[in-house]
Amino acid sequence: MEKIGPDIYERYIKALTDISGAITSERYLEDILKLIVMVTAKVTGVEICSLWLIDESEEPVRIRLKATQAIEPEYVKDRSLNLTEGVVGYVASSNQPLVIRDVLLEPRFKEKEMARKLGLVSMLGVPLQVRDQRVIGVLNCFTSDDRIFSEAEINLVKAVANQAAVAILNTELMVKTRVIQEELETRKLVERAKEIIMRRRRMDGASAYRWIQKRSMDSRKSLRQVAEALILSDEF
Repeated sequence: MEKIGPDIYERYIKALTDISGAITSERYLEDILKLIVMVTAKVTGVEICSLWLIDESEEPVRIRLKATQAIEPEYVKDRSLNLTEGVVGYVASSNQPLVIRDVLLEPRFKEKEMARKLGLVSMLGVPLQVRDQRVIGVLNCFTSDDRIFSEAEINLVKAVANQAAVAILNTELMVKTRVIQEELETRKLVERAKEIIMRRRRMDGASAYRWIQKRSMDSRKSLRQVAEALILSDEF
């Protein structure tokens, strides 16, 4: 394996630190993905870094482009592939890094028009792998020069990708947990508001809930906002 220079080593350690720091932050997933591609592009010196995530909610399972730091936002919208398509599908399904010397000469590479427009030449794709060796996505790095990625570079990008996978999973869990907590809190508030309406208007529970729902629709406010207003007015 090639030796890693001190400057390159320090840059990658900084990248891992930045991504690790995001794991415990209050950032949402979109911010995490942007951070990952920006940090990876910066420390590797590549022109474009793109991140794809596997979407298991569809049948067949697809992999979707979620973030890139150097392509127009329109390019990112609604771009997806089957796991049997393209270099992204290959990396995801094989769970192996893929190095391409010239993307325009690679039959599996689907984005040749983009490569010509942006002057992209070489590519390194690595799987985003979690501890159980499950692949959740792919991280691609593109250069504008003819580059042969060394074993050291590949291993370091893999380390970044694996740390990114942890950040993504933790962020998804954090968001899901937050949503569940907010839902539970909303239910508690609505139940308290129902009791107030049942007492004030001598309604049963179902009628009181429908009253709150109607007030929510009429005022274009959420059930939680209506419930909080009712509870506040009752306290006064």
